[in-house]
Amino acid sequence: MQSKESFRAAKTLIIAGSLLALGIVVGFVLAGSGGSGGSAAAIAKESGHAVQALESPFTPVAAEALPAVVTIEVKRTAKAGDMGQQFNFEGPYGDFFKRFFPQSPHGQGDGGDIKIPSSGSGFIIDKEGRILTNNHVVRDASDITVTLSDHRKFKAKVVGTDPSTDVAVIQIPASRDLPVLPLGDSDEVRIGDWAIAIGNALGELDGTLTVGVVSAKGRTDLSIVGGAPAYQNFIQTDASINFGNSGGPLLNIRGQAIGINTAINPSGQGIGFAIPINLARHIADQLIANGKVVRGFLGIVPQELTPDLAEGLGLKDTKGILVGNVSSGEPADAAGIRTKDIITEFDGKPVDDVQKFRLLVADTPAKKKVPVRLLRDGQPETVYVTLSERPDEQALAQQQRSPAERLGLTVEPVTGDFAQQNDIRDKSGVVVTDVTEGSPADDAGLQRGDVIKEVNNTQVKDVSDYNAAIDRAKSKSPSKPIVLLVKRGTLTQFVAIDPEG
Repeated sequence: MQSKESFRAAKTLIIAGSLLALGIVVGFVLAGSGGSGGSAAAIAKESGHAVQALESPFTPVAAEALPAVVTIEVKRTAKAGDMGQQFNFEGPYGDFFKRFFPQSPHGQGDGGDIKIPSSGSGFIIDKEGRILTNNHVVRDASDITVTLSDHRKFKAKVVGTDPSTDVAVIQIPASRDLPVLPLGDSDEVRIGDWAIAIGNALGELDGTLTVGVVSAKGRTDLSIVGGAPAYQNFIQTDASINFGNSGGPLLNIRGQAIGINTAINPSGQGIGFAIPINLARHIADQLIANGKVVRGFLGIVPQELTPDLAEGLGLKDTKGILVGNVSSGEPADAAGIRTKDIITEFDGKPVDDVQKFRLLVADTPAKKKVPVRLLRDGQPETVYVTLSERPDEQALAQQQRSPAERLGLTVEPVTGDFAQQNDIRDKSGVVVTDVTEGSPADDAGLQRGDVIKEVNNTQVKDVSDYNAAIDRAKSKSPSKPIVLLVKRGTLTQFVAIDPEG
């Protein structure tokens, strides 16, 4: 009994002590805030701080950035009969195309000209009225209208476009009261940083702001609806990007543009891509100064040095870029770079990634002489290359095809599936499996099923012999006809192919 009373007494003492301590603390607080009036002010002040702490950090970013983000409405002229080829109204994006192109006859019509409307986004980068956007937003535009967030409308002109990076600069009339979006430094962007996307979502929801993080950097080799740019180094974000957002800015938490929103993954969620602003700014500077982008050109086909390739070539590691092909007569060829060389440094910068290497070469001015360090048969060497100007993409695609491909012929071994299926029983040579319409081979009359036995009096046993013989013929006399001995059925005949035809 006594123990229970002792326990109750101790409990009462503890409670009393706690209340006393609490009273002392409250007394100090009240004294420090200058009495009852001070206490109310302090409480109000602390409440204000708490409310402020609960406010969104994106509100000031939106207030500063939204006025400089614009809606771009474009009209393109097309033949009505070509519409079905341009847009698949029955495909996975059919509803989208039907909403954006209401004038379209869905591939039907009399072939007359029609105006195709589309829309995208952009952002003003200077008081001269220049606007950064995507090339695919304004490509082939016959009319461009820019609408600001305050509903002012301007007709815009194209300053310059660069399909290789999907960057474009357009311009509206200069005005002192034009809002300008500050540009950040995309090299400082870190995975996990806040990412804020603004644009004309779905082509009709202008000024849409979405928030996420930078989820990856340096994304390359993306397959993009509508065509992928040749140079890719995308920032990946989970900030929601929709059709119509193209050309709008991706911002950091300071409200600076760190990228141009460019692509989405229609089959996925939370995956969008933006062109880094440092790359876009470099391209924009050239477009503003020259109306086009001039890139350096080396004249090789670079390959990633995979572990298997490194092992097969007797290399200890995979550092560097493998030279898969050297174009005859181009800067690399003139400097003595060879197939199977491993480039480890270009102009003093280490290289071990093909996409970054291609960007590095492209950013080097034409006619500049640069040192290239490489490994040849395991031994280090340094050569000096004077870069030329990169040809346009169409000319380059033709140039980078092998001499045999440029003739318009596709061949296989006479022991392959095509030969067996077509009852071709020759034991040597190569069989023609395809002839490109309008090519030199087509003009010379070659056909599928022909068996090529000789090239310029050199016997051809297999595909390797055939390619080597064509290469030799082209390098010796680039414009001279190549003479093939061709077997068709049981008959043989000589066929001359004009490589320039």
